Amino acid sequence: MKLTIVLFLLSLFACKSQSEKADYAIQGVPFNEVKISDQFWLPRIETNRTVTIPASFAKCEEMGRMDNFLIAGGQMKGPVKGKMPFDDSDVYKIIEGAAYSMTVTPDPKLDAYVDSIIKIISIGQEKDGYLTTYKTIDSTYSPASWCPAAGRWKNEVCSHELYNSGHLFEAAAAHYRATGKTNFLDIATKNADLLVKVFGEGKNPGVPGHQIVETGLIKLYQVTHKEDYLKLARHFLDFRGDSTKRKLYGPYNQDHKPVTQQDEAVGHAVRAPYMYAGMTDIAALYKDAAYTKAVDNIWDNIVSKKLYLTGGIGSRHEGEAFGNNYELPNLTAYNETCAAIANVYWNYRMFLLHGDSKYIDVLERSLYNGVISGVGLDGKTFFYPNPLECDLHFKFNSGGSLTREPWFDCSCCPTNLCRFMPSVPGYIYAQANNNLYVNLFVTSQSTIHLDKSLPVAISQETQYPWDGKVTITLSPEKTSPFTLQLRIPGWAKDQVVPSDLYSFVTPEKDLISITVNGEPVNYTTEKGYALIAREWKKGDVVSYSIPMSIRRVLANDKVADDAGKVAIERGPMVYCLEGIDNVPEMMKLALPDSAHLSATFTPESLSGIVTISGKALLTEGSKSQYKPITAIPYFAWNNRGAQEMKVWIPRK
Repeated sequence: MKLTIVLFLLSLFACKSQSEKADYAIQGVPFNEVKISDQFWLPRIETNRTVTIPASFAKCEEMGRMDNFLIAGGQMKGPVKGKMPFDDSDVYKIIEGAAYSMTVTPDPKLDAYVDSIIKIISIGQEKDGYLTTYKTIDSTYSPASWCPAAGRWKNEVCSHELYNSGHLFEAAAAHYRATGKTNFLDIATKNADLLVKVFGEGKNPGVPGHQIVETGLIKLYQVTHKEDYLKLARHFLDFRGDSTKRKLYGPYNQDHKPVTQQDEAVGHAVRAPYMYAGMTDIAALYKDAAYTKAVDNIWDNIVSKKLYLTGGIGSRHEGEAFGNNYELPNLTAYNETCAAIANVYWNYRMFLLHGDSKYIDVLERSLYNGVISGVGLDGKTFFYPNPLECDLHFKFNSGGSLTREPWFDCSCCPTNLCRFMPSVPGYIYAQANNNLYVNLFVTSQSTIHLDKSLPVAISQETQYPWDGKVTITLSPEKTSPFTLQLRIPGWAKDQVVPSDLYSFVTPEKDLISITVNGEPVNYTTEKGYALIAREWKKGDVVSYSIPMSIRRVLANDKVADDAGKVAIERGPMVYCLEGIDNVPEMMKLALPDSAHLSATFTPESLSGIVTISGKALLTEGSKSQYKPITAIPYFAWNNRGAQEMKVWIPRK
């Protein structure tokens, strides 16, 4: 009996040691430990809770997503409903978003509904843990012309069985953390245990055609401490691109060479950053130098050659894919909403790995432009692609539309927004030992436990992104030394992005201003942060001012589509001209460098935005004249019907 107790305690200690060892050096403060009251983000998160999530659940019911689980479990009769092999994953993603939302805003009715959906999912799961409904319903069913019918695990390049599992694992881990319930976690671990039996060294050598199971397995590992999940996540990455182990899928699936040898972003622009996020997890959890070097190289390639000004990635409609270096067209830009979300997920991991603010710079650019452009202000209409120009002829949105749509046959983007929006508070703060990071500027409150379990209450007050003034109040439980690390945005340091892909037309000398309790304070800078190391006491107030002037942006000369053109930014926001606000000849306008621009907050416009106004030059024949222009934040366009739009404007 004593030996049993000793072995049990040793096993607990081993699990604890591994979980403490296998983690990032920097830890983000979870979204459910940050309360926001921000005028920009809170309404959007609330709209997601009250509109987007219910509307998406309703669409899943309407399209037969839930029925498939019942048909698979024999409680309904009929053929497979839906058109995509990953339809199951839509349900998981909405549950993940609902779990996040319920953590912030308790909702017994939603909680009961989610439990009922989890029960339906359990009905569709086979006894051994298998869970992909279309294959269970009909093993001869081909969900799409590009994916022929095949049995279990026989066609991983397109079957999306592992993709479905990945979203299941991500959602179940989130639901468990949010509610403490194990009903969804039990389904996920049963499926994960099956994957451990099927895949691995000496077993089925397949890897997912669409990555995300890697990060899903790691999230399951982080809540269960079951190392088999972490090892399988690594296996899927280690086996990728290794032609000695299996037949390769090719560059479209990032399966053309081993992941540690990859140095350019290629192929599908959602699969890729999901994989890079998993690689970054492995780099951190295993302290693996080869994985670290690979993600660093790929990140440099994207930020230097393949990143849109809006933080979007993926230039080609064909294959939803990355183009060649510097291939960044505007009218035909793809920039899938899911890709922008994946870009945020990956860049946050890169920050946790390296502690450099440049990753948050890219995250912020994607967040305020390329992500939230994907959902209308009504919370129930969506963009699948996000172009940087619209001429009302090229029908850019999925299904051949010029406007936001309430749903898509391939509904990955709406459901991804469901799960992403309520997680935004989790990107604001982070900590490492005695360092407290402030990454995003959002009116919010939290209590963060620093080294030696020192609780520090922190609050922010700000009108960001419209105003650069931020007031931070710190209240440690007792007077204590620690370091506050305030991010200095790249755009406040004359750096559009952390590369030479974009640059400002005119350098500015404006400097940030920081005071503590009204007095100027000495600080050092490191990795893009202002470091204030001192003895902090309850009620200390940091006043942080970030210059937020209107800036003109140029693209690298190698970006052919932007040659001779300029874009407008203010703070983290990219601006665009939209037809409804401007003259009918808007697409012919030029914006000379000498034209004056001014910013005005317009609370009645598009839920409250800062607009930029000025005059641009219209030349027709030999006659030129100035016309008034109004620019709006890019994320807000197409909320008033189909309109011409452009981000990049000729300078002459």
